Amino acid sequence: MPSESEPNRCSSLLATVARAFQQPLNYVARALRAAGYPLQGIWYYLRHPAYYPLFAGRLLPLSIISFLVYVILFTFAFLPQLAFLAIFHGWASAWFNATVLVLGEGLVIIQGLFEGFFVDECRVDVFDATLIDKGFIHLIEPQRILFLEAPTSIKMLGKPTSRAEYQPWSLVQIIELIVFLPLNLVPYVGTPAFIMITGARVGKLSHYRWFKLRGLDKKEMKKELSLRSWEYLWFGTVAMILELIPILSFFFLMTTTTGSALWVADLEERSRIRVGRPIAAEDQAPVFGSEEPVYHDEGVV
Repeated sequence: MPSESEPNRCSSLLATVARAFQQPLNYVARALRAAGYPLQGIWYYLRHPAYYPLFAGRLLPLSIISFLVYVILFTFAFLPQLAFLAIFHGWASAWFNATVLVLGEGLVIIQGLFEGFFVDECRVDVFDATLIDKGFIHLIEPQRILFLEAPTSIKMLGKPTSRAEYQPWSLVQIIELIVFLPLNLVPYVGTPAFIMITGARVGKLSHYRWFKLRGLDKKEMKKELSLRSWEYLWFGTVAMILELIPILSFFFLMTTTTGSALWVADLEERSRIRVGRPIAAEDQAPVFGSEEPVYHDEGVV
């Protein structure tokens, strides 16, 4: 006959096992949620035709230019690099790594020539319009003129009243792309490592506009980045994969910007719910399926 303490021991064992799996599952859930935002951005953008003119007016010509860049690279640079990689990787792996290597080279050229100078203004508009559509006009209103009677959020946007950047043009990011391109020479693990390392920076820059809207200084930005470094890694990895797709890379810049704004809207909504109540025990310890750490808004400037 089982002793009375046996059920207690079983419960204790189950609780120990649950705790052991809780943190890994929490990390997986956070990664999947963050990685999903660039994909949500595609769907959201496609369902909002008011955003289309931003792409057609400026980014469509740039997409054609990027197509020509990739045509030149694949015509003159792909086969020599493929032959070189085949010596070390074998033909099966060499095809994949050479393709990513050439796409990365094209991305360096395109970012250096066009992205920081011609695309950022469009990304600011998409980001701001998405936040307006999600009900966070109070974030945008102090930073730019808004025509509140306009029929769509895009037409509502007037000129910024302060410096407006989705993300600052970063020479460091371009140098980083160049420095880490040789990782594609490493069999099997090199290409995923290249995408994740460079994607981590892409992810960290994705909320630069949000930080500026809230009036954060560099120290406060650094704190926010450290709080969500795990999420930025996976958001940026998916964004980087999309950016490497030739011809469509500029389109995916727009949709990833939308995904970034959707993420901000979710963070702002969660902070709004928590305002006015003490931090409870469930906020101190992350629960499976929740985003760690819990975001607490310190006020919008």
